[in-house]
Amino acid sequence: MKIIFRKTMDPQNSVQDVHRCDLCETAIVHSYCDFCHVNLCIACISKHISNGYDKHKIVPFQERRSTLIYPICRTHSHKNCKFQCKDCDKIFICSSCTASEQHRGHTFLEVSKVYNTKKEIIGKDTKELENLISPTYEKIALDLESHLANLDGGYEKLTTTISKQGEQWHREIDTIINKMKTEISEIKVKHTAILQKYLVEIKHTQSLITNTLQAIRKIKQSTEVSSTIEYRSKLTELRKLLPKVQVSLPTFIPKPIDRETLCSLFGHITPLSTDTEENVLSLNQSKTSVIELLGEPVLVATIQTWYQNLRSVACLNDDCVWTCGLTNDMKCFSTIGSLLQTVKTKSEERPSDIAVDKDGNLLYSIRTAGTVFKVKNGQTKDFIRLHGWGPCNLCVTSTGDLLVTMCRDDKTQSKVVRFSKSTEKQTIQFDDKDKPLYSGNDKIKYISENGNHNICVADWYAHAIVVVNQGGKLRWRYTGHPSVTGKKSFDPCGITTDSQNRILTADSDNHCIHILDQNGEFLSYIDKCDLKDPWGVCVDNNDSLFVCEYYKSSVKKIKYLK
Repeated sequence: MKIIFRKTMDPQNSVQDVHRCDLCETAIVHSYCDFCHVNLCIACISKHISNGYDKHKIVPFQERRSTLIYPICRTHSHKNCKFQCKDCDKIFICSSCTASEQHRGHTFLEVSKVYNTKKEIIGKDTKELENLISPTYEKIALDLESHLANLDGGYEKLTTTISKQGEQWHREIDTIINKMKTEISEIKVKHTAILQKYLVEIKHTQSLITNTLQAIRKIKQSTEVSSTIEYRSKLTELRKLLPKVQVSLPTFIPKPIDRETLCSLFGHITPLSTDTEENVLSLNQSKTSVIELLGEPVLVATIQTWYQNLRSVACLNDDCVWTCGLTNDMKCFSTIGSLLQTVKTKSEERPSDIAVDKDGNLLYSIRTAGTVFKVKNGQTKDFIRLHGWGPCNLCVTSTGDLLVTMCRDDKTQSKVVRFSKSTEKQTIQFDDKDKPLYSGNDKIKYISENGNHNICVADWYAHAIVVVNQGGKLRWRYTGHPSVTGKKSFDPCGITTDSQNRILTADSDNHCIHILDQNGEFLSYIDKCDLKDPWGVCVDNNDSLFVCEYYKSSVKKIKYLK
């Protein structure tokens, strides 16, 4: 079947386009075949469906592309797949499959809802690519091109300065002048090469953005279910901007003329200075307003977990949270307090901490076992095994990496390690002066990643929040605020971040939650909602705060933003 898309100019009205029938190509379109994607006038409708093909779907032209094209069931070829089986890797199934023995007791997803969700994601991705990411790269490229265009002027000025100094020294200094000019030329080549390399990388990413936009625009306009649901967002990769390269021009430093010390006093050229500055694309750049803090936080719900000592909470989604305490099990609760699932630790030891990965799988660490475990489809497997170190607290980053705070088996050193899947890719342990960033012991060090990719660690033993950038360079420390910690010391436990890049940390002894901005400035604290001994904390996608109460063994859901 040949499908034609045709849009012609109305000869009666040159201002706007008028859709014509794709069969007769003359009459104005009236209807649309949502299966064949063909424009039809009234007279051609009967002609189009006369072939007896029973899949035609004729709708008013204004409602075109409103009918979803479902995959055909592989088992029941006469039916369309309008469901996905969540327990079978989300394969497409039809209504007959849902009643089969193979899928008995499984959870089913409506394809239309998954499709609509993906369409929303595609729309948001398109908007962010068009309005934020692509313009940002465009600006970087323009800045680099401008920098490259001005290089000759800067270097020419530098050469002239040296030439003037050389003229005063006449013949006896000519050799030195020529040597330095050669050195400058070599530095210029290196300078140009560095910026050209960075520009090529930026251009490559721009090309990737353009190709991505073309692909998702095509998907966005399509009603093909399979291609839409198989769409995988590349924004996580594209949000990570390349480190910003700053290369400063060398300078010439002249000295007084002294023939006895010609070589040393003529001057010297500073070496090419290349610095990389963290170049972060913050999601908040795309937001038009800042969500302010509530004057009085509101207690939304209380979940009783019945743990003896409740330590950690991790959001599975906006309706469910995982919890753990000083027992060998982890429990999943709905936000209304219903127990949904219980998982025992593989080694029968209590978990050190829990987290949920990007696919919704439960991760938990056991320090004494030197292992991080993953629970997927009810099966627990070793995910990361360490030697000489024990994993303590966990955080899944926006890119899907896993951050793990860990201590050495002899309890003398601590560090943060980033894993991509189960492969170690970064270690953060010392500052620029080779001093430890974190206290060397096996005490709790909850960890969270902020929206600007800063890594935030609550070092309980050091009485401090330690924040480093994505590259592991120390940014700042926070050691409490007098208005909160006037009576007892600041001993931070759980830590989390919200959509505004604010940092929230539990201060158990002072029975409150500190709220900081992304630069470590104290903003406010939560001491209402009858909080007692707050410990683990997390924030869901709606910026609802979940707080563990250590001895009361309850999780409180708190609204703290307007």
